[in-house]
Amino acid sequence: MSYEEFEALALPLSLFALVAFMGFIVWDLAKKSKAGRYGTMVLFFVLGLGVAAFVIKEIAIMIIG
Repeated sequence: MSYEEFEALALPLSLFALVAFMGFIVWDLAKKSKAGRYGTMVLFFVLGLGVAAFVIKEIAIMIIG
């Protein structure tokens, strides 16, 4: 496996692991702060917007480049 192949495989997997870990952190924060159902939904919505912005940026780079 070449360096380029490893990088092409490792980057998406690492990003997925990071997003999953951030989801766990948000869930734990909502649970410990007793945010309730609405507060938990807001926290995950904001996290989802950040992830969506990253995905949209990557798609735009592929289209432009």
